[in-house]
Amino acid sequence: MASITEGGAMPAGKPARAKGQLVYRQSIFTRVTHWVWAVALFFLLLTGLQIFNAHPALYIGEESGFGYDNAVLRMQAGNTPEGPRGFTTILGQKFDTTGLFAMSGGEARPQYRGFPAWMTIPSFQDLATGRVVHFFFAWILVGALAIWLAASLANGHFWRDIVLKRRDFRELPRDIVEHLKFRFNHGRSYSPLQKFAYATVFFVLFPLIILSGLAMSPGMDTAWPWLLDAFGGRQTARTIHFAVMVLLVLFFVIHIVMVILAGPVNGLRSMISGYSRAGAAQDSEKEKADG
Repeated sequence: MASITEGGAMPAGKPARAKGQLVYRQSIFTRVTHWVWAVALFFLLLTGLQIFNAHPALYIGEESGFGYDNAVLRMQAGNTPEGPRGFTTILGQKFDTTGLFAMSGGEARPQYRGFPAWMTIPSFQDLATGRVVHFFFAWILVGALAIWLAASLANGHFWRDIVLKRRDFRELPRDIVEHLKFRFNHGRSYSPLQKFAYATVFFVLFPLIILSGLAMSPGMDTAWPWLLDAFGGRQTARTIHFAVMVLLVLFFVIHIVMVILAGPVNGLRSMISGYSRAGAAQDSEKEKADG
């Protein structure tokens, strides 16, 4: 005779495993700003690539141009004995990236642009529209960040779940090893690795990408001339802006992978309803091992 549990019927003779209890992990402010950030960063990324395509090269310093050889990244098409090819040069190392970077599209109608059309908004080359949409969502991002910060300071989320304590630093190496083994222990509060990742995003990456973006604005340079000096010039600010974008994309990819590995249903439940089932991922792994 089968015993009935929350997950359904289990074979006779096999003890029912009690699943973790639902715990309230995410406040309404965290959930709303989380989805606002996701939408804003999506449009910021694709319009940012549109803006980059206007001059697909990055430099270090204040100046750039034909008389300088200070490019750290360049996407440029060139002629070869086999015909035109797309090349991406990073720190002096040249790579053939035909079909993706510098030259994309079909053989009949090749497109000579840094990033392909499907990776930019708009898909066609339109710097003006790209800049308008980019700046709009940049302020959406800043506004959502300000709301999240105020709410997190008020409800204790900032100090409890983002700021790393001395104990978190001690437990961080072990937590990294546990995550590498796909063992997740996500309860009511964040794990040390989660805190470290979110603290890096909120304390380092977000401030850097916002300030470097402002440093490229002529209006802000007039109001805050020290900001451009702090980044070592407009070209360096542009390079830092691009590099931080790459790091944020990497964080996003790892974040999605971790959500899938830890249980996508539980992760989505947490960011929609605020409630997460503690130990759900571990229970799933144990059931697989037993089964």
